[in-house]
Amino acid sequence: MHEDKQKICNLLKKTLQATDNASDLCDLVYAKVGKEETVMVIFAGGTRSVNVTMDSGTAMIRDIMSNLGC
Repeated sequence: MHEDKQKICNLLKKTLQATDNASDLCDLVYAKVGKEETVMVIFAGGTRSVNVTMDSGTAMIRDIMSNLGC
């Protein structure tokens, strides 16, 4: 099965925006360049890059949440 990682990011973004800890989240943008996969976490005040290379959809969610400290 092929997972749509951008769709997962879009759904996670809406969930996080409903929380107090991440209400300033603007976007989660998945990108794949060669073998490297990243998610750009864009806040009103800046961005973070999360390495999600070789992650399943659920592992990607865990990596993003861990990076945000949520």
